[in-house]
Amino acid sequence: MENPQLNFAFPEQSIDPAMVMNCVAYRHGKRIGAITVEAISDVLAEEGTFVWLGLREADKVLLAKIQQEFGLHELAIEDACSAHQRPKLEEYGDSLFLVLQTAQLTEDQRVSFGETHFFVGARFLVSVRHSSSLSYTKVRERCENMPEQLAKGPGFALYVLMDFIVDHYLPVAEGLGQRLERLEADIFDKDFRSETFAQLYDLKRDLLLLQSATMPWLDICSELMRFHTHIIPKETRFYFRDVHDHAQRIHQAVDGMREMLNDAMQVHLTMATVRQNEVVKRLAGWGAILAVPTMVFSLYGMNFKHMPELDWRYAYPATLFSVIIGCIWLHRRLKSIGWL
Repeated sequence: MENPQLNFAFPEQSIDPAMVMNCVAYRHGKRIGAITVEAISDVLAEEGTFVWLGLREADKVLLAKIQQEFGLHELAIEDACSAHQRPKLEEYGDSLFLVLQTAQLTEDQRVSFGETHFFVGARFLVSVRHSSSLSYTKVRERCENMPEQLAKGPGFALYVLMDFIVDHYLPVAEGLGQRLERLEADIFDKDFRSETFAQLYDLKRDLLLLQSATMPWLDICSELMRFHTHIIPKETRFYFRDVHDHAQRIHQAVDGMREMLNDAMQVHLTMATVRQNEVVKRLAGWGAILAVPTMVFSLYGMNFKHMPELDWRYAYPATLFSVIIGCIWLHRRLKSIGWL
């Protein structure tokens, strides 16, 4: 299992033990015990064993050692050195390289995305966690409680890990749905708030990120169900059908929320326009009312020589009364047609 081409040649350095979460050997589905990274190649030489290695934020030195022990391809190791890879499945000879994104809700109901890289062979499974990726300790314990299933090899362990990741998408989608319901209530609130649109945009961004994380799962699961028989045996393939169904359900839910969100944003803009028109109508109505006294008083502000009503004793109160009556009538008229 040696690779003749190694691009990552580093001087001998000690491996940071904090990066190695678990390194366990299994024989016929039963746990043999924890082993060191340096002993992996020796354990793999024993018949009927496979190694399950869990890493977190592995650096190039550790990945170079992993490449040497498992005989991994240098291009896969190069991708695993850096996070922010797109979800994908690639085959390198007798091993597979998978990139999957994890998701979980934070306390403020925002989505936190992580990333896990998987190296899968006929007798080994390596997971490399990046960012806020989920812990797989419970997944390992679950598999160890099912030795008959784990005896099927790393393919079954990969299924359990993928099932664990995709199941955590469901509460994330539900949390985003609850955020959408609250924002929909704010849209139809009488008190218009400009920050609602910013929250709608943030929700749309989270939905796009979640959709981009789940959509490749459909192709990945389909490929695992049909190909790579040397790694995924026939009796394990139907497990990935279950993962495919879960991923499809999440994808459809997210896609439906995206459509509802687009409609909500359009409704929000429409409601803002309607409210703006209401304000303009009120301003125009009051402007029309104020136009009555403005016109009358501006008329008397002109220095005409002959203004007969100026000599009338009741000209002043009559003028004020006429202006008030005109304003009251115009106010009632505008109010009856909904302008005030």
